[in-house]
Amino acid sequence: MKKTSTRLADGRELIYYDLRDDTVRDAVDRRPLDRTVTTSEIRRDPLLGDAVAVASHRQGRTYHPPADECPLCPTRGDRLSEIPDSSYDVVVFENRFPSLAGDSGRCEVVCFTSDHDASFASLTEEQARLVLDAWTDRTAELSHLPSVEQVFCFENRGAEIGVTLGHPHGQIYAYPFTTPRTALMLRSLAAHKESTGGQNLFDAVLERENAAERVVLESEHWVAFVPYAAHWPYEVHLYPRRRVPDLLALDEAARTEFPQVYLELLRRFDRLFDTGASASAGEGEGVTPYIAAWHQAPFGALADFDGVTRDDFALHLELFTIRRTSGKLKFLAGSESGMSVFINDVPPERAAGRLREVATS
Repeated sequence: MKKTSTRLADGRELIYYDLRDDTVRDAVDRRPLDRTVTTSEIRRDPLLGDAVAVASHRQGRTYHPPADECPLCPTRGDRLSEIPDSSYDVVVFENRFPSLAGDSGRCEVVCFTSDHDASFASLTEEQARLVLDAWTDRTAELSHLPSVEQVFCFENRGAEIGVTLGHPHGQIYAYPFTTPRTALMLRSLAAHKESTGGQNLFDAVLERENAAERVVLESEHWVAFVPYAAHWPYEVHLYPRRRVPDLLALDEAARTEFPQVYLELLRRFDRLFDTGASASAGEGEGVTPYIAAWHQAPFGALADFDGVTRDDFALHLELFTIRRTSGKLKFLAGSESGMSVFINDVPPERAAGRLREVATS
């Protein structure tokens, strides 16, 4: 992998990640952009104890542009975009409309490929590995920023999820705090460690799931399963068999095997609802909307979680769709939105069986 860092016309950082070591990236951003002005602010909820990012400048962000005006495609001739070069493998850049900025953290965009009509599922294993390397590199770099406590790499896919740009891409949020969901995991981890005399909760969960009927896919270094208490109609958790706290700690064997396992999972998701979509389908009719989210240990102090260290946390990816059946979505209505109590219409065992049934190989 070759890494080349540059600056866009408004001062934002852009980084090319290339498969070839001899690739030259010297294109200049020719757009007449003013410096980015953001109004991001973190406010604490005194009752719930969580945080809300208030970012009014995002109201003006790009919204469903036509394909020939996509800002994530490479620059071609006089058609200028966020990426100055005429081609790329993987690109990461600071979001022009960030939810978090300055002392409130940082937001980045990750473009998986220059092909506008592709999807992550249509990448080659070599391309998917390059994305993994980019995620890992950005996690390392962002962890050194004084305002950053946790790094979150994720992909939103599909209009039903709320995606406003059809180009295959994901995002990285660098939070200035430990997120509420991670804090819940850490509290459960601490309580289990205390009640069992030091045993690890993630290890116990993985052991239980390995013995259950909800395993979807497994390999030498990874295991994917529908969790016992899945919140979403089709939800898969992907764990490395060797517990590590973050992407940086994955060994080479797990990195090498990840693309094969993850691409297979994504392609199965595209076959879930018998829509006829192929693995190479891009955004549009027939693809399965999903969120793919990496959970990593915070880099900040864990003093609020008695006896827990970063090494107790288990890196894992959670992949889920809001579609519960063909043509029907799972909405977060009264119980979910009002009380955070999920009601799942699809039994996890049935979901796991369906995901095994639609194997692509």
